[in-house]
Amino acid sequence: MTNHEFRYAAHPVDSRVYGTEELRKEFLIPKLFVKNSVQLTYSMYDRYIVGGVMPVDQSVKLETVPYLKSDNFLDRRELGVVNVGGKGKIIVDGTAYELAKKEALYVGQGVKEVIFESVSGEQPFFYLNSAPAHKSFPTKKVSANEAEVIQLGDEKYANKRVLNKLIVNSIVETCQLQMGLTELLPGNVWNTMPAHTHNRRMEAYFYFDVEEGQTVCHFMGEPQHTRHIFMENNQAVLSPEWSIHSGSGTCAYSFVWGMAGENLDYSDMDVCAPNELR
Repeated sequence: MTNHEFRYAAHPVDSRVYGTEELRKEFLIPKLFVKNSVQLTYSMYDRYIVGGVMPVDQSVKLETVPYLKSDNFLDRRELGVVNVGGKGKIIVDGTAYELAKKEALYVGQGVKEVIFESVSGEQPFFYLNSAPAHKSFPTKKVSANEAEVIQLGDEKYANKRVLNKLIVNSIVETCQLQMGLTELLPGNVWNTMPAHTHNRRMEAYFYFDVEEGQTVCHFMGEPQHTRHIFMENNQAVLSPEWSIHSGSGTCAYSFVWGMAGENLDYSDMDVCAPNELR
């Protein structure tokens, strides 16, 4: 089963007057994992799709949705998957790829069939991002030891973290999709600080490994007009090109970032100093 919803893009000036309920309705994706189903949110920010798949006791197929007007989901798209649960399997046009927790799979444009399964009674949680594609690139698995790892932050500022680039142009050929996984070290809570924007790319953030009863506060909005959304484990948030995307939790946590837009230049960003935010 594939469930889906549609989100329009918001003008930054309009978003300044949104209250809590409106912010959550427009940007938060609260439920990504439902037993034996695919959950998809189609966004007008670069026509990005965010989703989740939770195969429990049967195979789950990725099906096309009405907004695509295509016979298959990937006829004009590319797909990135990061497993944030137990071991699972993804079958791409008959070829099986096993993914452990925090491993990724890139699936290129033109693939006809993508099927998700659990392995040996484990419970995988497959987090999906998809963007329009103009060319077909080969399907490729990215294991933990193939990731490009960067140490970031400082315990002095409570933001020491490990950034794992998974689906990026230095590892995998893609049209525009990029994805990675960041892990906050124990005792550290701030991510993506100093904050930044990048007008040529939008992003989606997915927070996981958040302890039960704890929360992550995701900061968004224009640098001079910031807003916030409190989030729980296994929730995602859309981040427009005009918005910062930073967060702070009541415990350490991990998150998957995904982006699409005009370029694949990871360092293309406009940094906002912490004391310049409003």
